[in-house]
Amino acid sequence: MKHRILGGTGISVSEYALGAMMFGSMGNADHDDSVRIIHRALDAGINFVDTADIYSSGESEEIVGKALKGRRDEVVLATKANFSMGPDANQSGNSRRWLVREIENSLRRLGTDHIDLYQIHRWDPDTPIEETMCALHDAVRAGKVRYVGASLMYAWQCAKAQHTALARGWTPFVSMQTRYNLLYREEEREMLPYCADAGLGVLPYSPLAQGALAVSTVDTARSAVREVPNDNPDIIAALTAIAAERGVPPARIALAWLLGKPGVVAPIVGATKASHLADALAAESVTLTPAEAARLEKPYQPQQPYGYT
Repeated sequence: MKHRILGGTGISVSEYALGAMMFGSMGNADHDDSVRIIHRALDAGINFVDTADIYSSGESEEIVGKALKGRRDEVVLATKANFSMGPDANQSGNSRRWLVREIENSLRRLGTDHIDLYQIHRWDPDTPIEETMCALHDAVRAGKVRYVGASLMYAWQCAKAQHTALARGWTPFVSMQTRYNLLYREEEREMLPYCADAGLGVLPYSPLAQGALAVSTVDTARSAVREVPNDNPDIIAALTAIAAERGVPPARIALAWLLGKPGVVAPIVGATKASHLADALAAESVTLTPAEAARLEKPYQPQQPYGYT
C-alpha cells in the first residue's frame, strides 16, 4: 500500500482510509466479523481508520477500539463529533462544554489515550468559531488529540476557522473530509482550490456514491444512481465502458479517478464485508490516462451543493 502525507503534517497515511460508519447497528452488527474486516485492512497495508461518535451511537468506535487492541500504534486513528448523542440539548454541536466531554467519551470507547485526527463533523452556527478552535487547541496541548480536521463545510467556513486559529496561535485544521466522487464534484468549485492553497489534505467520503459507482451494468446503474443527488447515467455509461475496456470492476475505475485528483490524500472506503475491500486494494494498480479521465468527467452537470447542514 502506497502512502501520502496528510495535509501539513509529517505523518504518512495509506492511500485509502477504512471508513467505519457501517460497523455496528447501522451496518454489520456482528462485532467479531467487523473486527476481522478491520484486521484484514490493516494486514493489507491500510493504516488509516476513520470513524465518528454518531456512527451506531458510539458502537462503531467501540468496535474499532476492540480491533486495535495490541495494534494501536500501527494506525492513524480519526474520529469526529458534532451530531446529537443524546436527549440533552448540550449533547451535540461544537461548544467547548460538549467537545471536552465527547473527546473523553470517544477515548473511552476507542480504548486509547489519544486520537490522531479529531474532526468537526459539521459547522455549528450556534457556537462562536473562537470557542470551538480554542477547545480543539487545548485538547491538542493536553495530548488527547494530535491533529484536528473538518468535515463537510462551505469553503468560507473552513477559511474562517483557519484564520481564527492561525491569528491566535492555535492549532489549525490539517484536513477536510468532504463528499467527492464522479457523480458529485461540486467541491471542485471552491473547497478543493482552498484546500490546495491552505495545505489541507482532502479526505473524500462516499467515493463510490453510496454504491452507484460500483454497478456492473448501465441498466442497474440507472436504478442505483437515483439514490444519489445527481442522476447522470451518462457518467455511469462512460465508467462501465472504461471498466470493460480495462477488464476491471467499475468501482476500481471510480476509485482510481478519485485518487488521481490533485489534493486528494485518502478516499474513505467503507466495508461491511471483507470482499468490499478488494476494489480499494486493487485500485492502486490502475492509473487512468488523461483521455480516460476526460471521458469520465465530460458528462458531469453542475448541481446544488449537498449536505452542508
